[in-house]
Amino acid sequence: MTSTSSTSTGIIHRPSHHSVDETVDRLKKILQAKGIVLFAFVDHSGEAAKVGLSMPQTKLLIFGNPKAGTPLMLAAPSVAIDLPLKILVAEDAQGKVWISYNSPDYFEKRHNLPPDLLPNIAVVEGLAAKAAE
Repeated sequence: MTSTSSTSTGIIHRPSHHSVDETVDRLKKILQAKGIVLFAFVDHSGEAAKVGLSMPQTKLLIFGNPKAGTPLMLAAPSVAIDLPLKILVAEDAQGKVWISYNSPDYFEKRHNLPPDLLPNIAVVEGLAAKAAE
């Protein structure tokens, strides 16, 4: 299993070895263990079901750490449009579960971030990898 990325969209897609719910639970536990705040959780497929529509399981976690995000926003205020960080956990039409997130390189180019601040957002890659294993 390998991750795929799209240079045009800046989105990285990583396969998960777990169901959507298991992957989400793993991510929540990892965030909590690392002291990262889960600001919001959006169950897109659950909300669709409430209005009589169906879609594959699709859930979004919005999270961050003000100690990491604030220096980024001070260096490049436009990055606030992409923060807090997000990870999407979704099942495709074939039942495969994917973890998707914005590439740190994309953030750097999009917002002209100083390279020394990239570790502040690169944490997303480690979180996704750990949740997928």
